[in-house]
Amino acid sequence: MANILVVDDELGIRDLLSEILFDEGHQVELAENAAMAREARQRMRPDLVLLDIWMPDTDGVSLLKEWAASGLLNMPVIMMSGHATIDTAVDAVKIGAQAFLEKPITLQKLLSAVEQGLARDQVKQAIHAASLSQTVAVASSVVNGEVVMAALEVEQTFDLDRPLREARDAFEKAYFEFHLANEAGSMTKVAEKTGLERTHLYRKLKQLGVDLSRSKRHG
Repeated sequence: MANILVVDDELGIRDLLSEILFDEGHQVELAENAAMAREARQRMRPDLVLLDIWMPDTDGVSLLKEWAASGLLNMPVIMMSGHATIDTAVDAVKIGAQAFLEKPITLQKLLSAVEQGLARDQVKQAIHAASLSQTVAVASSVVNGEVVMAALEVEQTFDLDRPLREARDAFEKAYFEFHLANEAGSMTKVAEKTGLERTHLYRKLKQLGVDLSRSKRHG
């Protein structure tokens, strides 16, 4: 499952969250202050952080700002507090926090926030791995016995503020369009590349609204 860092100065909160998350199959690292959180962040590279706002050395919002300014805020962070105001929660989200949980934290709210945070991060990683901008050489015609190659620029931007299903569909559409262009519209080759049966592939492309005629024209 995921590696989760829990940062809270209250021993009881740390133990409770650790037990719940461990029961869900996650690996959990605990930190009781910002100094320990910094060290753990560098050492374990967590998939998600549960960060308390009010701590004795450095408060959670200040630590969040620090990570954002230094380019270390590349994982979802869920803020926690029993005394924070609405303005504090809004400020944390503007800085880059994924969500805000008010103490005492119920089991359902905790697991829901963690699941949503990890799911959104997986979408980001998948988009990054596929590359947002790709240049593919596609054979377009033959002139005097020579194959003329046309560069097809595939550029996609994704709105990660959309619901997970919509963001996933947008990514999958770009993924299949990329392979169709790369294989000059050959459904057989695309099926082999993506590991799908041809009938399943046709159904998936229709569902996503992929323009097959466009791929054939490029081919």
